[in-house]
Amino acid sequence: VLGYGGGVIGRYCDLPSEFPGVAHFHTVRLNQPAGFYYTSSALRDLMDIWDKYGSGLTNFHGSTGDMVLLGTQTDKLEAIFAETTAKGWDLGGSGSCLRTPSCCVGMSRCEFSAIDSMEICDTLTHKFQDELHRPAFPYKFKIKVSGCANDCTAAVARADMSVIGTWRDNIRIDQAEVKNCAKDMDIKSEVTDMCPTKCMNWDGSTLKINDKDCNRCMHCINRMPKALRPGKEKGATIMLGGKAPIVTGALMSWVIVPFMKLEAPYDNLEALIRKLWEWWDDHGKNRERIGELVDRLGMRSMLEATGLPPVPQMVKAPRSNPYVFWSADDVK
Repeated sequence: VLGYGGGVIGRYCDLPSEFPGVAHFHTVRLNQPAGFYYTSSALRDLMDIWDKYGSGLTNFHGSTGDMVLLGTQTDKLEAIFAETTAKGWDLGGSGSCLRTPSCCVGMSRCEFSAIDSMEICDTLTHKFQDELHRPAFPYKFKIKVSGCANDCTAAVARADMSVIGTWRDNIRIDQAEVKNCAKDMDIKSEVTDMCPTKCMNWDGSTLKINDKDCNRCMHCINRMPKALRPGKEKGATIMLGGKAPIVTGALMSWVIVPFMKLEAPYDNLEALIRKLWEWWDDHGKNRERIGELVDRLGMRSMLEATGLPPVPQMVKAPRSNPYVFWSADDVK
């Protein structure tokens, strides 16, 4: 499409004379609305355009989040673009660029969402239009926003940058409701024994939480949503490096900022992302995801480039090398 470097994936048949109907079978990606909210009239308009110019096959949604329209010809692409954009749609991301940011429904429907995931997703999509439509990265970069640690977008496993809503103060406890829960469930076996950090204790009458050890996983709150509530000081944990096993093995995102206060227009998050991109552009190899680059160069290089302070939450595994090496900057 004229002016865009991404959004259309070219598909060609190796035997066009034998199968002329699929000589061209291009894929068009459209940027989905935040939270995947659609009106039926908007979808009908879109499907009318696709029936007119394409195969009628769709995929709702691709792993990145885009609406995927499967199968059209080269001479139909500009017409599809013109008619879809006239209805308010835009092309999504493809190639070595920022892929279309996606998010959960957040505060629009979920009582546990600590951040406005839909507004964050929409804001970042508008801020990064050039990076979304004109590929210039070493490889693709995905941003996914989940309102809480339940991570309904599976951001930790699938996104280069995972924005996960959380809180910084203590879990709120209603002891009366805890006792009500005890009538129908075994709190010890179903809640406290399942706590990953073992920070909870139930003595049969009072539930106690050592919040300093809590990792805000949401398990106890999911099990007793009336008795336990997230804290009031809300923000997000920023994680980096999740990806599927393509060039190297799969990676889960790891923490780079344990807690970031997120308020519109989210300039602090934008600034961090741009610093990460600059470092990745300088050091990344072709088709190397940013998580693979951190694995190759080490966390120190990334931290020095972004100015992030090292914190214990960044540690992926205990150090196996017993030798300590100091740089000149470490000697005071």
